[in-house]
Amino acid sequence: MDQALQSYLARIAPTVTAKSAQAVIELAAEGATVPFIARYRKEKTGNLDEVQIRAVIEGHETYNEIVKRKAFLIKEIGEQNNLTAEIQKRIELSWDLGELEEIYKPFKKKKTKATIAREAGLEPLANWIWDMGHGTIKDDQTMEMKAKNFLNPTAKIVTYEEALKGAQDILVDKIANDADLRAMVAKNYNDSGRVVAKAAKGYKANSKYDMYKEFEEPVKNLLDAKNNHRYLAMRRGWQEEELTVDVKGDDEAILKSYENFATSTPDNAIGDYLKQCARLALNVYVLPSVVNEVHRQLKEKADQDAITVFAENVRKLLLASPYGPKCVLGVDPGLRTGCKVALIDKSGAFISHTVLYTLGDDADRKAKVLFGDVMKQIQIEAIAVGNGTAGRETEAFLKKVLKDLGKNIPVVMVSESGASVYSASEVAREEFPDLDVTVKGAISIARRLQDPLAELVKVDPKSIGVGQYQHDVNQSQLKKSLEAVVESCVNNVGVDVNTASAALLSHVAGIGPALAKGIVEARKKALFNDRTELLKVPKFSAKVFEQAAGFLRIPQSKQVLDSTGIHPERYQAVTDMAKDLGVSLSDVIGEGAKKLASQRTKWAQLVGEFTFDDIVKELEKPGRDPRDPFKVFQFRDDIMEVKDLTEGMICPGIVTNVTNFGAFVDIGVHQDGLVHISALSHKFVDDPRKVVNPGDHVTVKVLKVDVVKNQISLTMKMDDAPEASAPRGERRPENRGASRPMGQGQRPPAGKPAQAPMKPANPFNNPFAALMNVPTNKK
Repeated sequence: MDQALQSYLARIAPTVTAKSAQAVIELAAEGATVPFIARYRKEKTGNLDEVQIRAVIEGHETYNEIVKRKAFLIKEIGEQNNLTAEIQKRIELSWDLGELEEIYKPFKKKKTKATIAREAGLEPLANWIWDMGHGTIKDDQTMEMKAKNFLNPTAKIVTYEEALKGAQDILVDKIANDADLRAMVAKNYNDSGRVVAKAAKGYKANSKYDMYKEFEEPVKNLLDAKNNHRYLAMRRGWQEEELTVDVKGDDEAILKSYENFATSTPDNAIGDYLKQCARLALNVYVLPSVVNEVHRQLKEKADQDAITVFAENVRKLLLASPYGPKCVLGVDPGLRTGCKVALIDKSGAFISHTVLYTLGDDADRKAKVLFGDVMKQIQIEAIAVGNGTAGRETEAFLKKVLKDLGKNIPVVMVSESGASVYSASEVAREEFPDLDVTVKGAISIARRLQDPLAELVKVDPKSIGVGQYQHDVNQSQLKKSLEAVVESCVNNVGVDVNTASAALLSHVAGIGPALAKGIVEARKKALFNDRTELLKVPKFSAKVFEQAAGFLRIPQSKQVLDSTGIHPERYQAVTDMAKDLGVSLSDVIGEGAKKLASQRTKWAQLVGEFTFDDIVKELEKPGRDPRDPFKVFQFRDDIMEVKDLTEGMICPGIVTNVTNFGAFVDIGVHQDGLVHISALSHKFVDDPRKVVNPGDHVTVKVLKVDVVKNQISLTMKMDDAPEASAPRGERRPENRGASRPMGQGQRPPAGKPAQAPMKPANPFNNPFAALMNVPTNKK
């Protein structure tokens, strides 16, 4: 690894040694995936985690891109005869693609004003003026007299004014491209600059950007992860033409520095001329470039932090506790059109569906008849209710019906964010070509309870509803980050190759969508009996097997290790470990894995310490699920809407979204409340994620309720007094239900098209009557 790359990676991934970085780069070049490197090549990388590995890989890619871009700029600007020593120095010192583009911007036009002036032969005049202004030469001629010597009709320089204007273009270019001066301006704007927002012509009465109509904040503050959501809010107001947003520095002092640089004899005609050159260089070229660069840095940092928050929130949701392989009834709530109800079996296969009405004088009786008949035929182990419109009302209705029937079946509220996206997706059409979109939504809600990860991978992560300004940030970076999170979660949990959907299989290391469909098609003919049979699937090469096999589980396999995360490349080593102990392979599984402790010294040398320890962990709990056990959650029964809340009320809640300024909590009223970062704990909190994460069950107190604005202020500090509220600076557009991006407190609408009530699934009044005659559908 060359020194320049090593230095660059040291900045990008400071915790990674050069040796580990080199190993990652080499493995990635061989086609190894990040999950595979992190899990099965720990000895080579020094036990780097996925975050470090991705940082090295992406850093290496960016480094190569920067080197290539630098070479292009030097060549391109050089061929234009515009490559001065100052410009080359700026290019060579820069290791930021955005900054390089700012340097190149003036030269995208093949000829600059300064280039044209030089070609007209005016550079000697410019040099004479510069030397006169700095006292290095003396001459009795005036500028006008000197300029007449440089008239050039061929180049359209026919007056001394035109000659002096051309010389000015050359001098402005010289001053504007001075690397030290520009660095001084950049430092001033970064260290002491302020972002200033003001109301624009398009500012609306009662605007959601009210706090920003006369607002300024230091650039340094807005580069902090806890604050840069404010920059995104201002930027959105700017784009919506309600605000103007500018960056200001110590412009008077900066101008003075430029004038002092331009001339040491300011009190004469040449001094005035050079000071004018300095002002033009600063105001026309340098300041706009520096301001653009500050905006770029603020946007890039805000994007990065928002994407990090989004990605971590998605990770927590994907790794939420699964209810498990149990028969579940999924309910997509509805009032006028009724609830769409779908029954799925333990494997997640769809059985049947119907419509359940919760309104009307006879609704209770019909529901009891329906549930009574169904539960005579099949044991429903849980009911999953979507948390959208009418969700709480439906939950209460079902609980009453079950209580009257004497049935103790848990009714669980499930987030339906993205369910409508799945229902209308190609994946859903392939799974259920003959079902209505609302029925697909009910199926998805039921499956989300069974296994959130298996179901949520079918939905674009941006639709899950836990993002902060997800539509404002860099979309390609967001997509890349979220795809990495999904890949990480799927491989961390592992996948049963005989039951997983193609959508889930496609995220296994090395597989992808096409091969995932091939696996599903192959198992329709016969289920896989061991991992090696995967090699019979078309295009499932030895390289793919190397990358994917360890993450694919076959619980029914005759090879007991196929149900673990132990890679097939280590099967022989594990067998030999058992032989060393004089026992069979089955004897070192479960509690028997502890017997291997006596063999650690020998085998740690042969397979590596990290690999040996991972093998023992897998043998101790073969097929273990790293996710937490499922816990049934219950909202308060006496609150359904915001108007039901009173200040001081204690409520159980579920964290739905975590941002850098606090956490949003669902307390069951279709509008999430905000727990400001200052109200999360009695201890100082610098990062809300250290206290709470999406999916956490918490207890909160209502501090303040604004029914008109549909805002709820909460605290997790039970001794906080009502009427207290988040600091005024946090009552921002992003915290308001009406303007908040999806997932930041505003309960997502059901998102389902209005339609007439659905007909029952069969002509008889009991739509589940044929339930026992319906063949089980495999996923």
